[in-house]
Amino acid sequence: MESTPPSSKRMKTTTVKRSGKLESWFSSDPDLMNKYLHETSRKVINTPKVVFFNWLKEQKIMEVRRLLKEQLLKRFLELYGNIYPDMVRVFYTNLQFNGDILVSHVKGVDLEITNEVWTAVTGLKFSGLKINRGNIGVVDELKQMQFYKNCLQNPQARVTKFGVGGLKLNERLVAFIVSWILTPRGNNHSTLSKEDLVLIYCIMNKIKLNWIHIIKDHMQKATRLCDFRYPYGILITKFL
Repeated sequence: MESTPPSSKRMKTTTVKRSGKLESWFSSDPDLMNKYLHETSRKVINTPKVVFFNWLKEQKIMEVRRLLKEQLLKRFLELYGNIYPDMVRVFYTNLQFNGDILVSHVKGVDLEITNEVWTAVTGLKFSGLKINRGNIGVVDELKQMQFYKNCLQNPQARVTKFGVGGLKLNERLVAFIVSWILTPRGNNHSTLSKEDLVLIYCIMNKIKLNWIHIIKDHMQKATRLCDFRYPYGILITKFL
């Protein structure tokens, strides 16, 4: 797994003025402008990561490559490009969830991100098992501790937390892809949550997941929690 290439790692800055142009960025909504100025403009954007499938092939990590392709994740995991931080923050400030459609407004443009747009940009389809924090029990056959121990290089090791360090190579790589790219967070990538384990289990056992639903749920969490970093900067820039 690699960081985005040097050419795409640079974040281009677009400065939003406090007056004048600001109104058009927010459809002249004073509440959203105030929210941006005093809250969301300060939020950190997750540093993007990318996995190139040719690299997986070169490293002979073919099983992980096959598993990710079966989840239709190739195009999404290989997304790279410039990020416009202010635009990303404005997108999240204006973001609304209208059923299966994301709705936002950036720089005078109304955005409707339908499932068809998701497929065009990421190759993902709105199908498969829907996983989020409230329904991780839908994978009935998953016994988390048993599954985690089966992923360890030493299944007899004493377990005090779901750490990444002791995992087998394939499981460890999938774990980092989950925590760095698919449902990214700002820190503590070395410890897996229960949600992480469910996603890893489904990937390793070829259970098709609805990644559009999962990513949108993660975006909603970022808008709801003030200390949660904004994820998917490159994806959002592609939408724009």
